[in-house]
Amino acid sequence: MPDEQPSNTPERQQDTDYNPSEDWTAKWSNVFRLATGRMTDEGSLQWKKDRDDRNEEADCAKCEKNRDYLLQYSPIVRFMREKINKLGGDLHSENIHCRRCDLPQSGGFEKDYGILLCANHLRNQGHTEDTMAHEMIHAYDHLRFQVQWEDNLRHAACSEIRASTLSGECRWTREFWTKNQWKFTQQLQECVRRRATLSVAGRPYCKDDVQAAKVVNEVWDSCFSDTRPFDEVYR
Repeated sequence: MPDEQPSNTPERQQDTDYNPSEDWTAKWSNVFRLATGRMTDEGSLQWKKDRDDRNEEADCAKCEKNRDYLLQYSPIVRFMREKINKLGGDLHSENIHCRRCDLPQSGGFEKDYGILLCANHLRNQGHTEDTMAHEMIHAYDHLRFQVQWEDNLRHAACSEIRASTLSGECRWTREFWTKNQWKFTQQLQECVRRRATLSVAGRPYCKDDVQAAKVVNEVWDSCFSDTRPFDEVYR
């Protein structure tokens, strides 16, 4: 009796409940398991990685198209770009980079590199606009206030508070549709505090989320009320 030939179709990984097959039935099965909570955390991560692998080129192309449009037409992006230019900086399509990111973030700012937009984590043009505005506020703070990113948590916390407050990412409508936040009072403050604490906690020189929350609280009053370069909270 001839030996059985191995199948070319990947079998479902029993330990994660994720099926890496490209067959359409497997794809829908994966989506169903993910949506109903029947896929393990490891399986969910593998599903997202494979999805990002397949879509990387298209995601980056979409990100670059949105970036270029926003640089030309977005009021907040154009305003921040003008203010950064007056401080001697220059942000443009060559130093605002669309890349795939493995970490769960939408973007980042690095003083010697520019702005990173995580193409595989940006949902739409509005999300891209909020992310660009957030990172441009970091760029403004770096030039205006000489932020010590590497070793000063208070500096980093202050810039994170300002970026979340002024970029529009904490406005009520976005929190309602993306985070299921139903509060009408103190919603902005709670969102800004949550995002700033998470960002500070992710820095390598922050011990834990307890220290991050403590530092955010220490600088909260002065940094939340500081709306420069805007006259007030814009969005």
